[in-house]
Amino acid sequence: MAIRPILEVPDPRLKTVSTPVETFDDDLRTLVADMFETMYDAPGIGLAAIQVGVPLRVLVIDLQSEEDEEGKPIRAPRVFINPEILDPSADYTLYNEGCLSVPDQYADVERPSSIRARWQDLDGKVHEEAMDGLMATCLQHEMDHLEGILFIDHLSRLKRQMVLKKLEKMRKAA
Repeated sequence: MAIRPILEVPDPRLKTVSTPVETFDDDLRTLVADMFETMYDAPGIGLAAIQVGVPLRVLVIDLQSEEDEEGKPIRAPRVFINPEILDPSADYTLYNEGCLSVPDQYADVERPSSIRARWQDLDGKVHEEAMDGLMATCLQHEMDHLEGILFIDHLSRLKRQMVLKKLEKMRKAA
């Protein structure tokens, strides 16, 4: 396993539409293991393969919402390969989103509050599940990456420019 560099805006590779996974092999398992290690190190709760420069329809999520008796997050890693949204709800939820590719910047994004998703696991087996809350939001956010879309692309032009300006200012100060 290895921690891979995370691409950040304005890297043009983040606008790449990822290709479906067709081969479920050791290379894919290595990629997923590296993605988890990279995500935990960042730290984050979701990561798409394109964020580490691999244009495949692979993403990992671990909401880490529960804590053990010592206050450490309980890990519940999930892998989504070739994910699809089948049935987004008509009602929407506003969530203050952030992204490892747009570091330390957050903005409210409106998305369907519940979805039904279908995806494959590391063995190619198909799964389907209804999701809501943070898992539904996170999966939609990460799936946007597979289409070359960042959360800031959901913002008005003015808000997007403000976020990018703040990011540039932060980088110059560092």
